[in-house]
Amino acid sequence: MRAGWMIVLVPMAAAACDKQPTTPRTPIAVRSEAQDRLHKLNDMDRAIGLKRAIYDAGEVCKRVVQSGYVTEHQNLSMWTASCDDGKSWAVFVGPDGSAQVRPCQDMAQLKLPACVIAPAGKPKT
Repeated sequence: MRAGWMIVLVPMAAAACDKQPTTPRTPIAVRSEAQDRLHKLNDMDRAIGLKRAIYDAGEVCKRVVQSGYVTEHQNLSMWTASCDDGKSWAVFVGPDGSAQVRPCQDMAQLKLPACVIAPAGKPKT
Protein backbone atom coordinates (compact mmCIF):
# COMPACT_ATOMS: atom_id res chain seq x y z
CA MET A 1 0.00 0.00 0.00
CA ARG A 2 2.85 2.40 0.86
CA ALA A 3 4.46 1.75 -2.50
CA GLY A 4 1.22 2.84 -4.22
CA TRP A 5 1.30 6.23 -2.46
CA MET A 6 4.97 6.70 -3.35
CA ILE A 7 4.18 6.10 -7.01
CA VAL A 8 1.58 8.92 -6.86
CA LEU A 9 3.59 11.38 -4.70
CA VAL A 10 6.92 11.25 -6.54
CA PRO A 11 5.53 12.46 -9.91
CA MET A 12 3.49 15.17 -8.13
CA ALA A 13 6.56 16.44 -6.30
CA ALA A 14 8.58 16.48 -9.51
CA ALA A 15 5.85 18.41 -11.32
CA ALA A 16 5.81 21.03 -8.54
CA CYS A 17 9.53 21.67 -9.08
CA ASP A 18 8.92 22.82 -12.66
CA LYS A 19 6.45 25.57 -11.72
CA GLN A 20 7.60 29.18 -11.59
CA PRO A 21 6.64 31.38 -8.64
CA THR A 22 3.41 33.28 -9.25
CA THR A 23 4.61 36.55 -7.74
CA PRO A 24 7.46 38.50 -9.33
CA ARG A 25 10.65 38.70 -7.33
CA THR A 26 11.56 42.16 -6.16
CA PRO A 27 15.26 43.02 -6.18
CA ILE A 28 16.90 43.61 -2.84
CA ALA A 29 18.52 47.02 -2.58
CA VAL A 30 21.75 47.05 -0.62
CA ARG A 31 22.67 50.56 0.43
CA SER A 32 25.46 51.60 2.69
CA GLU A 33 25.81 54.39 5.17
CA ALA A 34 28.33 55.99 2.80
CA GLN A 35 25.76 56.07 -0.01
CA ASP A 36 23.12 57.58 2.29
CA ARG A 37 25.53 60.19 3.69
CA LEU A 38 26.26 61.50 0.21
CA HIS A 39 22.57 62.42 -0.14
CA LYS A 40 22.73 64.46 3.08
CA LEU A 41 25.72 66.61 2.12
CA ASN A 42 25.34 70.25 1.18
CA ASP A 43 26.37 71.30 -2.35
CA MET A 44 29.91 72.30 -1.41
CA ASP A 45 30.71 69.14 0.57
CA ARG A 46 29.16 66.92 -2.11
CA ALA A 47 31.28 68.68 -4.77
CA ILE A 48 34.39 68.02 -2.68
CA GLY A 49 33.51 64.34 -2.31
CA LEU A 50 32.81 63.86 -6.02
CA LYS A 51 35.93 65.82 -6.98
CA ARG A 52 37.96 63.50 -4.74
CA ALA A 53 36.49 60.45 -6.50
CA ILE A 54 37.40 61.97 -9.88
CA TYR A 55 41.00 62.60 -8.75
CA ASP A 56 41.26 59.11 -7.24
CA ALA A 57 40.31 57.73 -10.67
CA GLY A 58 43.30 59.54 -12.19
CA GLU A 59 41.26 62.30 -13.82
CA VAL A 60 41.40 66.07 -13.31
CA CYS A 61 38.68 68.44 -12.12
CA LYS A 62 39.89 71.73 -10.64
CA ARG A 63 36.43 72.90 -9.58
CA VAL A 64 33.00 71.26 -9.63
CA VAL A 65 30.50 73.82 -10.92
CA GLN A 66 27.42 71.58 -10.70
CA SER A 67 26.71 68.19 -9.17
CA GLY A 68 23.77 66.06 -8.24
CA TYR A 69 22.19 62.67 -7.82
CA VAL A 70 21.15 60.89 -11.02
CA THR A 71 19.68 57.46 -10.19
CA GLU A 72 20.30 54.03 -8.73
CA HIS A 73 21.93 51.68 -11.24
CA GLN A 74 22.01 48.06 -10.07
CA ASN A 75 23.42 48.42 -6.53
CA LEU A 76 25.29 51.66 -7.29
CA SER A 77 24.21 55.24 -6.60
CA MET A 78 24.93 57.30 -9.70
CA TRP A 79 25.98 60.93 -9.32
CA THR A 80 27.20 63.46 -11.85
CA ALA A 81 29.74 66.27 -11.52
CA SER A 82 30.40 68.99 -14.09
CA CYS A 83 33.81 70.63 -13.88
CA ASP A 84 34.97 74.13 -14.79
CA ASP A 85 36.96 72.72 -17.73
CA GLY A 86 33.71 71.64 -19.43
CA LYS A 87 34.03 67.92 -18.68
CA SER A 88 31.24 66.07 -16.91
CA TRP A 89 31.68 62.86 -14.98
CA ALA A 90 29.45 60.03 -13.84
CA VAL A 91 30.41 58.78 -10.39
CA PHE A 92 29.00 55.41 -9.34
CA VAL A 93 29.18 54.85 -5.59
CA GLY A 94 28.99 51.27 -4.34
CA PRO A 95 27.63 49.92 -1.07
CA ASP A 96 31.22 49.26 0.02
CA GLY A 97 32.10 52.97 -0.37
CA SER A 98 34.02 52.42 -3.61
CA ALA A 99 33.58 54.76 -6.57
CA GLN A 100 33.80 54.21 -10.32
CA VAL A 101 34.20 57.27 -12.53
CA ARG A 102 33.30 57.48 -16.22
CA PRO A 103 33.07 60.43 -18.64
CA CYS A 104 29.42 61.39 -19.14
CA GLN A 105 29.99 61.42 -22.91
CA ASP A 106 30.53 57.62 -22.73
CA MET A 107 27.23 56.76 -20.99
CA ALA A 108 25.20 56.02 -24.15
CA GLN A 109 27.94 53.86 -25.66
CA LEU A 110 28.24 51.92 -22.38
CA LYS A 111 24.43 51.61 -22.18
CA LEU A 112 24.40 53.38 -18.82
CA PRO A 113 21.96 56.07 -17.63
CA ALA A 114 22.53 59.59 -18.92
CA CYS A 115 24.16 62.14 -16.62
CA VAL A 116 20.96 64.04 -15.88
CA ILE A 117 20.40 65.22 -12.33
CA ALA A 118 17.14 63.83 -10.93
CA PRO A 119 14.53 66.53 -10.19
CA ALA A 120 14.23 65.74 -6.51
CA GLY A 121 17.88 64.76 -6.17
CA LYS A 122 16.97 61.79 -3.98
CA PRO A 123 16.94 58.04 -4.65
CA LYS A 124 13.71 56.30 -5.54
CA THR A 125 12.63 53.97 -2.79
